[in-house]
Amino acid sequence: MTRCILLLVFCVLASDASAQEARRRWEMERQIRLDKFEQVLPRAMRDNGIDMWIVAVKENHYDPLWKDLGRGYVTGVGYYMFTDRGGDRIERIALGPTGYLINESGAYDGMSANTMLADFVKQRDPKRIGVNMSDEIGPADGLSATMLAQLKKTLGEPYATRLVSAEKLVSEFRSRRVASEIVAFGEAAGIAVQLAERALSNEVITVGKTTLEDVAWWLQDRLLERGLGSEFDMPSIYVTGPTGIVATSTNRIIQPGDVMMIDWGVQLMNFGTDVKRVAYVLKPGETAPPKSIQAAFDKALSVRDVLKKAIKPGLTADQTMKNMDAALAAAGFGVIEFNRPNRDDRTDVVYGFHPVGNTGHDIGPSMTTWQPIQRTFVLRTQHLFSFEYFAYTPIAEWDGAKLRIPIEDDALLTEDGIQFVHPANYRLLIVK
Repeated sequence: MTRCILLLVFCVLASDASAQEARRRWEMERQIRLDKFEQVLPRAMRDNGIDMWIVAVKENHYDPLWKDLGRGYVTGVGYYMFTDRGGDRIERIALGPTGYLINESGAYDGMSANTMLADFVKQRDPKRIGVNMSDEIGPADGLSATMLAQLKKTLGEPYATRLVSAEKLVSEFRSRRVASEIVAFGEAAGIAVQLAERALSNEVITVGKTTLEDVAWWLQDRLLERGLGSEFDMPSIYVTGPTGIVATSTNRIIQPGDVMMIDWGVQLMNFGTDVKRVAYVLKPGETAPPKSIQAAFDKALSVRDVLKKAIKPGLTADQTMKNMDAALAAAGFGVIEFNRPNRDDRTDVVYGFHPVGNTGHDIGPSMTTWQPIQRTFVLRTQHLFSFEYFAYTPIAEWDGAKLRIPIEDDALLTEDGIQFVHPANYRLLIVK
């Protein structure tokens, strides 16, 4: 009987703690939304000449910004409508979304039925109406073809022909961060680093027995325990050798002499992180990594300061990439394409400084090759970045083949330069 009572008390306490954590996370997202609507949205709309921004959602078909905008249950069709009516704020109206979370969010000036959309638009008479359509930016492309047709029919003329892409507005609304976002994102990134470093240790790995996928599933279980998500699906646990990546999150058994990496992200409070960590698996008789492996890691770390100094707010991402290339070359590093190192004695570098935030690959300015439109965006203070690069250093024991060391941490661009939102990688982890 006593055991049953104790078990019941434990379940009640666990339920209580869970409820408190759920509310804590919601309240943080609520504060973020209020700060963004008040301080970021007016400038984002006005800088892009958008008089009204309409985000349309359907039941079971939500826009990628649904959480950013306050969620809410939708039956049929719903709209989040933002109108610049002058002054220091943007009018916010929810037409259709209902429920506790949006009702208690404090984010909207009014809530009404979705049938009121045409009347509301006509009363405000906007000249340019932004909608979420984009060729390249996924989170700014939530409006399907059928929803667009329905929206045009609902609005009628002349407003149906005043619709324009809101992709730049969406990018700036998301990527101009407020303090509460940096706090929440830093919490998620800190968890990602902590778990990655535990995963690359003997807490998880038994050399000669544990597989790469065992490590990945251990990480997934830790996320499940804490009510978190995995940003890039299955965590990438991989081994790199003289010819490149040997295996990633497979049933390959971890062996002495392996150089291991983790590449993954944690989802928490509508944020997704992106970090990497590196470890060496000691061989029998070794007490430290071979000097060549350690030297390659140390060389990779030395790249960080070179790149940090080349990144300044106020320039486009494309111009910043040119500055980064010049800084690397001046410091004696080779500047290469991804996984195409030179056949020489230098350390070669390739980088992929993509935005992070609401997703692991987010929608702000991007110093990468795979986000071309975002390379045209201007870097602003308070932007969150993945400070990601790969350094390839020749290893004598590999007949001069180059070891690829990945370095990736999440950082914030400030007026004074790059600052990290969690402890940046500074050590090669050891698995015994």
